[in-house]
Amino acid sequence: MKQIPESELILNGDGSVYHLNLLPEELADTVITVGDPDRVPVVSKFFDSIELKKQKREFVSHTGTLNGKRLTVLSTGIGTDNIDIAFNELDALVNIDLKTRLIKEKLSSLKIIRLGTSGALHADIPVDSFVFSTYGLGLDGVLNFYVLENNAHESEVIEAFRKHYPSNGVLAQSYLSSVSSLLENKISDGLIKGITASCCGFYGPQGRVLRGQLARPDFLERLNSFQFGDLRVTNFEMETGAMYGLARVLGHEVCSVNAIVANRITLEHTHRAEQTIDEMIEMVLHRLTQN
Repeated sequence: MKQIPESELILNGDGSVYHLNLLPEELADTVITVGDPDRVPVVSKFFDSIELKKQKREFVSHTGTLNGKRLTVLSTGIGTDNIDIAFNELDALVNIDLKTRLIKEKLSSLKIIRLGTSGALHADIPVDSFVFSTYGLGLDGVLNFYVLENNAHESEVIEAFRKHYPSNGVLAQSYLSSVSSLLENKISDGLIKGITASCCGFYGPQGRVLRGQLARPDFLERLNSFQFGDLRVTNFEMETGAMYGLARVLGHEVCSVNAIVANRITLEHTHRAEQTIDEMIEMVLHRLTQN
């Protein structure tokens, strides 16, 4: 088996992975990801105990226990580029022997749950509601650097979307991957479900106009009007697409739950964001740690 060179898998002086600054024993097999580093303690305050706190750059990690279940909460920072870093290093922690730099013969699968904030793309999805992403739709291009294998249904959905929202030779080709059925069964009951689109930026890539004019002024209309059977693009943010794609590539279970803090169709914004996010966190942690 070929050894992974130091230039490809960079480690810190203590043997931890470079960006996350974690050692294998410091990571639980269930990982909650948040974008904002300040949201890590907002999640871990619900833990019964915390055994580890670490930070390097925007990557903050707390590992602890809730209801007898060991959990890690990790901030990824904003964007699918950061997801590429976080997911590859999470995978390295469980599936690569960091001392020998060899891939392990027996591979492990993490359970990774995103708790994020998002904008709704339909008038009937109110602010302060919760969306469970049955599919992650990437508009950012990160998964185009990997071999992402789709099943037959996913292929039909993404082909239909590419016809509806062509790249015009300028934008990145879109990609799609579906949620973990295991996590969907455990967490999604009663939540709004649909396709979550992930963008590579917050302003132009999400159809916002300040001073720069948009190359695709029909962006919001295109996402809003896409329909494939009973599937529609319910919301968009900046992480879920790459999470679902990389989880498929690397063999991990993943799901994403988003609190709707804005509705881009009705132009509303929540006035109780912190309370809504707390409610989402408490709900998901409860469902995640029940037998």
